Amino acid sequence: MKVCIMGQGYIGLPTAALFSRSHCEVVGVDINEEIIGNLNKGIIHIEEPGIADIIKKSVKNNTYKASLTPEKADAFIITVPTPYIIENYSCDLSYVITACETIIPYLEKGNTIIIESTIAPMSTDETIKPIFEKAGFTIGEDLYLAHCPERVLPGRILEELVHNDRIIGGVTPDCSVKASEVYGQFVEGNLMLTEAKTAELSKCMENTFRDVNIALANELTKICAEIGVNALDVIKMANKHPRVNLHSPGPGVGGHCLAIDPYFIYAKAPETAKIIKLARDTNNSMPKFVCEYVRKIISTGKIAVLGISYKGNTGDDRESPAYEIIAELENDGYEIAIHDPHIKREGLVSLADAIDGADLILILCDHNEFKHPDYELIGKKMKNPIIFDTKNIIHRVPDDVTLYNYGNLYTL
Repeated sequence: MKVCIMGQGYIGLPTAALFSRSHCEVVGVDINEEIIGNLNKGIIHIEEPGIADIIKKSVKNNTYKASLTPEKADAFIITVPTPYIIENYSCDLSYVITACETIIPYLEKGNTIIIESTIAPMSTDETIKPIFEKAGFTIGEDLYLAHCPERVLPGRILEELVHNDRIIGGVTPDCSVKASEVYGQFVEGNLMLTEAKTAELSKCMENTFRDVNIALANELTKICAEIGVNALDVIKMANKHPRVNLHSPGPGVGGHCLAIDPYFIYAKAPETAKIIKLARDTNNSMPKFVCEYVRKIISTGKIAVLGISYKGNTGDDRESPAYEIIAELENDGYEIAIHDPHIKREGLVSLADAIDGADLILILCDHNEFKHPDYELIGKKMKNPIIFDTKNIIHRVPDDVTLYNYGNLYTL
């Protein structure tokens, strides 16, 4: 089987790697010339365990190549971004539409087209299907179209793409069957066949469920800070109930899924999706909440920010709440030094340089590197060491270090 994958990012590239490992011929398409050049040398641009080795071997074995343009194939998979439109929170399908239009000259009867990008309910039937019909194809006869959303956790993408159950949402029953044959090349989890609109809403709802639960924990944190209760102890005690699982509070919600997908549902039914929108508003308010308590801890000075990835132990900083926090604190006049061992870009410094002369260490990401701080180094670099841990990953500190987290903000 030959597979053409549009988009070689956090989902497209791992998917390409698994198809090529399963002896499929894979063409990975992207618009970034530098990325394409590096991929054809076996050099990847994302941090995800296992992918680099597979791509290197696949390039060497000629089962994978990267390209700026599509090629004829048996299956085409669309994995491009779908941001939301700020004005009305609706799903921006422009990248998906462009990708679909781009592959039309390469399509042949019998091809399968799969949209993996997360999209709003009804998008496949109302927007994507007409693109191919306008080109003269009959869906379910000439072409087989389906929405098959990914459901993976950064840091475990390869494992979860293989072992997680996969929703196969065909425009017609035959479309579902054809799409399931594509994923049958490497997926070991259950292939759950359904219709496209059910698949679309299921994916959006999975992330909305998590977003709402995080919002509940974040709102609890605000309440506890206001009335004088340890929020972390409340969560720990409540979770002893066999049917309660409160999530962990944090500095906000990031990533290209949880911070965006709930809006796709809200935009479809804004008068009805009240809890969904309120949860989004609550999570969006957390960066300002963090800044509010930073000001209570220190009024001026240098802040060492540890972590700008939205998720621990990854280099993914898409939609990270850290950026909003940093921008607001810089606007307040604080000196900001940023350290993140998983992010490679200009402006970041070493841990030693970040904490040198700092008045506060602000932890915004739960990288493993931050869970056991070098207190000897901190003692040498900071006069009065203070840590504000918004990820609740540090549990004990030496007597000469002051620790604030979501359990004791009420003491400020």
